[in-house]
Amino acid sequence: MTEAAAPSSARRSPPTERVVQVLDHLVAHPEVRFGLSELARRLGMSKPTCLGILTALTDAGYLMRHPADRSYGLGPALIVAGRAAQRGFAVGPVTHRHLAALGAEFGATCAASAVVGDRIAVLDVAGPDPAGAGARVGEVYPFAPPVGLMYVLWDSDERLEQWLAREPTLPVRLDRERLRDVVAECRAAGYLVESLTAGGRRLHALMAGVAAHDLPAELRELLGEMVSSLGERVLLTGAEPDDAEHPVNLLAAPVHDADGRQSVVLTLHVGATLANREIARRGAALVATAEAVTRELGGRRPSR
Repeated sequence: MTEAAAPSSARRSPPTERVVQVLDHLVAHPEVRFGLSELARRLGMSKPTCLGILTALTDAGYLMRHPADRSYGLGPALIVAGRAAQRGFAVGPVTHRHLAALGAEFGATCAASAVVGDRIAVLDVAGPDPAGAGARVGEVYPFAPPVGLMYVLWDSDERLEQWLAREPTLPVRLDRERLRDVVAECRAAGYLVESLTAGGRRLHALMAGVAAHDLPAELRELLGEMVSSLGERVLLTGAEPDDAEHPVNLLAAPVHDADGRQSVVLTLHVGATLANREIARRGAALVATAEAVTRELGGRRPSR
């Protein structure tokens, strides 16, 4: 008499469990990178077994390997997987619904992005022509000057200073007076207006998926010539007449969590020249959208 087969729920796959073990450990330490030897020791695996798992996950984009010290950390493919999982929870449908409504109102592409680990990740895109607007779910950017000001702009001064203290991705000049003006006007308005320049669009495209340590010194210097100071691409229109016009790339506004901390940035793509009155109209609509998402997700605006 043959032994009955074990229920499917009781079947185990040791190789699969080891893959899950590696991912679980790295997800539990999202801001830390581990070398092969240390990771194998912590997880009780042989180095060849651990290396095989790390190599496969890196090739698939679920992990990233530091080119200098050969350590491993979380990769961009997990953003795409996480975004797909979000559809079963409140944050995905809530944010997407509001982005879709805003995009339909202005015939524009809207996106939601956030800092994940040490990178900026695009979490959601709604509206027409996301590729033309330079927005793609799962795309990542370095979170270090000069990239990432809008992800700390409406947060505490402490988090802003922490970002400023990060190793810059490109050589950049810190103009404190200009930065103070940018922070003050954007916090008062509730949104940021980014100018549209050919160099800025090229810089954005070039920085997709890279980190400071990935760039040769010569390329960092060349790209640095495209950025002279922090916040220079932010338009300050508060003191200008309503009919003054500017080429605008996008508008951005923050979503806050239950602790009043900035958690997500919503952007409204423009890619055209607008008068200040139209910039203000779109900015007000974007802020209203961000506040609606904040409320529905149980967040609150910070008290300054």
